[in-house]
Amino acid sequence: MNARERFRAPKKLALRDEDAGLTPLREKNGDKNGGAKQRERALTAELIAQVAHLQEMLFAGHKQKLLLILQGMDTAGKDGTTRALFSDSQISPMGLQATGFTAPTERERAHDFLWRIHAHVPGAGMIAVFNRSHYEDVLVPRVLGDIDGKETKRRLAQIRDFERMLAETGTTVIKVFLHISKDEQKKRLQERLDDPEKHWKFDPADLAARAQWDTYQRAYEAAIDATNTDHAPWYIVPADSKTHRNLIVAHLLLETMQGMKLSWPAPKADLDKVKVE
Repeated sequence: MNARERFRAPKKLALRDEDAGLTPLREKNGDKNGGAKQRERALTAELIAQVAHLQEMLFAGHKQKLLLILQGMDTAGKDGTTRALFSDSQISPMGLQATGFTAPTERERAHDFLWRIHAHVPGAGMIAVFNRSHYEDVLVPRVLGDIDGKETKRRLAQIRDFERMLAETGTTVIKVFLHISKDEQKKRLQERLDDPEKHWKFDPADLAARAQWDTYQRAYEAAIDATNTDHAPWYIVPADSKTHRNLIVAHLLLETMQGMKLSWPAPKADLDKVKVE
């Protein structure tokens, strides 16, 4: 399966036409019984084990870099995807950094909107994961009316330039939109209200954003259309199923790293002449 082709965002995105409940990999495997989730977890773990091997090459080579950006509406699974792929895997934490971007601080607002982002892009040999990103600055302010269409267009152009600069200096960029349905979001928000262990996750602002669902969907469509480039592609991942979502992102990560043509660096000495006493 080529996930990068299958889930690549179309040139003109209409999220209403994208089924957030699809589980194409599950259907392809003919695994529709009660063990589907368990199988998807196992397959995800197998893929991440391969990613871990490639990550070791990436870290050892200390030249290329990888940036995985996760975006989506509230409850779409940005945290969950990060945990599922990286928390209990064989991927070395020495070569991994994860950053969650919340509302900018006063100090961050005193700079251009990309200032706080650039400080967290991956260094040589590293994988960086962004839970939200610079795209928040063309989504939330636009929906709330803090910036107009002209400023939004200018910021999108700056994002294209920024991501092109990253690509030209050795960073492979993967951008994933975790596409959740409005009904599934309602279910997950209610779970946060019903489960005391999830109360900390609930933010009244989530309900305000939900009330503007269609406006946010249009803002995402515009941002993705404007920045869906070959050097920084967008992928639309159906996210109503958590285990299936994780499996797709694992496929995207593995295929992307395989495409980086990583290899082990040359030894620092002629090993045939080295003897350990």
